[in-house]
Amino acid sequence: MLDWARIEELRDEVGAEDFAEVVELFLEEAGETLGRLGPATAGVAELHFLKGAALNLGFAEFAQLCREAELAARQGSPPDLAALEDSFARTRALFLGRLAAAGYLAA
Repeated sequence: MLDWARIEELRDEVGAEDFAEVVELFLEEAGETLGRLGPATAGVAELHFLKGAALNLGFAEFAQLCREAELAARQGSPPDLAALEDSFARTRALFLGRLAAAGYLAA
């Protein structure tokens, strides 16, 4: 579900303070983007954005579902938005729990 090696790599690359900002920005933008998607509005660009952002932050399962949804949208099929929303919610909860336990979001 999470690529913890990627998460640690990103934190090391950007530093602790900027990492917290990256996390906050990703969670906010991903949540807003998911909220705007609907069967008729699930655009390739939005799904591509979610996939790339998720990969960057180590949300492996969510990124894979975004990839599948992006491919479906490119082929004119409706993506499984419920699966995306469920995966994001579960991954977000696990992610925040692990970050808190590791002290990664401490100022």
